[in-house]
Amino acid sequence: MEDKNVMTSSVMTQIDAVRHDVADKTSGLVVTAMGLLGVPYRRGGTSAETGFDCSGFVRAIYSQTIGLVLPRRANEQAAATQTIDKKELQPGDLVFFNTMRRTFSHVGIYIGDGKFVHSPRTGETVRVEDMQAAYWKKRFNGARRVVDYSLTTQAQ
Repeated sequence: MEDKNVMTSSVMTQIDAVRHDVADKTSGLVVTAMGLLGVPYRRGGTSAETGFDCSGFVRAIYSQTIGLVLPRRANEQAAATQTIDKKELQPGDLVFFNTMRRTFSHVGIYIGDGKFVHSPRTGETVRVEDMQAAYWKKRFNGARRVVDYSLTTQAQ
């Protein structure tokens, strides 16, 4: 009986450690993303110095914060991550939209309270949007979570 309690305690300690690690990474993702508000949109852009497009922004945040390199395009990011229900969204999850008459043509990072941060389009800057706004609500394609790190490449 004592061995079983020790094993249970050890497993619970490990689960707690993982839970804290995930919370820290999620918080870091959101803080890093919010720190880039105002950076200009740039088609094909992948850095704060030159600007971001939507998928370049998401890729940079995950790379800088967690050390994971997501695929380059929004549709590839959707394919490489786990589908979740919109009701399950947590800060750090990815949200996808059909903005160019094709699924998963736009991506942002969910920050909580029905809001997401993204790099929208030419002439605009990284900003926060409400997913309940008519434009975004109509174009919502789905939510994804980066959970299976084998689907991404470790940053070098």
